[in-house]
Amino acid sequence: MEQTIRMSIIYTYQKSKKKSKTKKEIAEYQAWLDGVKSQTTSFTSSKMKRKVIPSGLPKLSAPPGRETKQYPSLSTPGGSATKPIVGKVYTGTAMKGIGTLHKSNAVPIFSDEEARDQAMMRR
Repeated sequence: MEQTIRMSIIYTYQKSKKKSKTKKEIAEYQAWLDGVKSQTTSFTSSKMKRKVIPSGLPKLSAPPGRETKQYPSLSTPGGSATKPIVGKVYTGTAMKGIGTLHKSNAVPIFSDEEARDQAMMRR
């Protein structure tokens, strides 16, 4: 007789405690922090310090010889563009219909030849 052996896996979960740091590791970390604090970075350099502006706002003016000339604008009442003689209106006489080339791709058909071409492409 054959015996069937059932194997099952037992899962266990154990929470591991965090390893506490040794005195040597704490001393090294503190030395590293002190070293970082003593270093100067480009963000804290003397160039980046805020300049104190004297009381009042500074006077802004153009350099001599760079004055801008004042050109008067064209005064046209009602605008400066001309109105088109005939408005753009589509009458619908040029397009013969709408064809479907592939799935839901609607294509306008302007001639009988285009309709025949699309019908031949479908097959």
